[in-house]
Amino acid sequence: MSIRRALKYGVVGSAVLGTGLSLHANDYDINSVGIVRLARAGATVFDIATTYQANLYSREWTDKKSAEYLKVKSDTHRAAAERLLELCRTNRGVYIKVGQHIGALEYLLPAEYVSTMKVLHSNAPQNPVEDLYRVIRQDLRVDPNELFESFDPEPLGTASLAQVHRATLRDGREVAVKVQHPYVKGNSIVDIKTMEVLVKLVAWTFPDFKFQWLVDESKRNLPMELDFANEGRNAEKVKDMFRHYRWLKIPGVIWEYTTPRVLMMEYTKGGQVNDLEYIQREKLDPYDIANKIGQLYSNMIFLKGFVHSDPHPGNILVRRSEQNGGTEIVLLDHGLYADLTEKFRYNYSKLWLSILRVDQEGMKKYAQALGVEGSMWGLFACMVTGRPWNSVIHGVDKVKQDDAEKEMIQNEGKLVLPHISDVLEKVDRQMLLVLKTNDLIRGIETTLRTQNRMTAFWVMSKCCVKSIGSQEYLSASDTWGKLATCLREQWCILKLNLYYLYRGIVSLHLLSALKMIF
Repeated sequence: MSIRRALKYGVVGSAVLGTGLSLHANDYDINSVGIVRLARAGATVFDIATTYQANLYSREWTDKKSAEYLKVKSDTHRAAAERLLELCRTNRGVYIKVGQHIGALEYLLPAEYVSTMKVLHSNAPQNPVEDLYRVIRQDLRVDPNELFESFDPEPLGTASLAQVHRATLRDGREVAVKVQHPYVKGNSIVDIKTMEVLVKLVAWTFPDFKFQWLVDESKRNLPMELDFANEGRNAEKVKDMFRHYRWLKIPGVIWEYTTPRVLMMEYTKGGQVNDLEYIQREKLDPYDIANKIGQLYSNMIFLKGFVHSDPHPGNILVRRSEQNGGTEIVLLDHGLYADLTEKFRYNYSKLWLSILRVDQEGMKKYAQALGVEGSMWGLFACMVTGRPWNSVIHGVDKVKQDDAEKEMIQNEGKLVLPHISDVLEKVDRQMLLVLKTNDLIRGIETTLRTQNRMTAFWVMSKCCVKSIGSQEYLSASDTWGKLATCLREQWCILKLNLYYLYRGIVSLHLLSALKMIF
């Protein structure tokens, strides 16, 4: 009996001590206590579950296609999404990051969730400047008032893990200062564990809900995203990698004022890539913007294997070049990059060429090579392209996207949700960041109204051919084999150029086509 009592008091004492230490480490912020955050998340999940039970599952619906049912379902989705958004805004940190990911899953989740959570891409909660100053004092060991001539209290942007402010150093340099939210790192481990428990609980209650892959990805990527010094190294690496792109601007890192929680970079002006008013006012060409972004990401994915994996609109700025008057692309936030292996790039390139050729056997073969099992290869092709199966089998480069197709994707996505979850659970882990990147780029193209431009497939096809040629060249056993590989690659590129030039003439987009060659 005394042993039980000792154990009970030991557990209680440990919980109290742990809570006290957590409070002390986080400046006695009650929101930082794991049990508080866990309870809040649990209450939200329970509230969402009871909302669905009361509105949808407590009665028999004879016709689930009726206007009444569809309205009740949409209202329930909206109410649940608002509750989830409230949780993300309150708990912040990792919850914001996951909420942003949800806002990008248009093919996987109901539109009510996507539209509600999308606000987190550009309107995440912000911390007061004094909280940021405390981080700067701790990490740089300098008083911000001595470091900065001026510091704009209104952030340039607020993200899940940090916020960015414009400032001027005492030496006159204009900078953008990215400061990690004070309690993110301390809360991240507890938050990820909480989410894992909740995802498993919800999956047990709703078998179609399989989002363990999202938790696994967050666990793997979060340590990299929390290290701002690593972000600085990524920025310099990609800047050097694409130095031949005169239109690409990567702000320089100011290393003497950079730590794992503080990143200082040169301040760069520009408008967000989805700001259509800015683009029109500056007389920028949306097709030129889309072509340059497509060229950059095709090279990243298929040739370099080093992919900026968070291209939401807040991280891509556009502006007019002061040198030549052309369009410049400014790429921000280099915390999350995907490192793709040569084998993955080879199989992914083969898959895309199979899709463009409407080669179903090739789609099946290379989908399986990427980890997609059984008959799910057709669904996987739809997920990769963001197009319905009807468009895939008629040629995604020939069938134009419209509102009817978008509605079809959303409706079909709801029907095959369990199968999509199965694919995401089993596919090569490298594919998850690529799918996320594809979705965000497609969202930008839709906003710019450039999603039907043929140059996108032209550039991507050439990158696929070069990627495959590079791998086959390295694996060739002799000089003749290497020569044959080079000739085959050049022949394929010549055929692609002739084909898309012909398409350009037919569609009266010849000038755009010529720009992609020269």
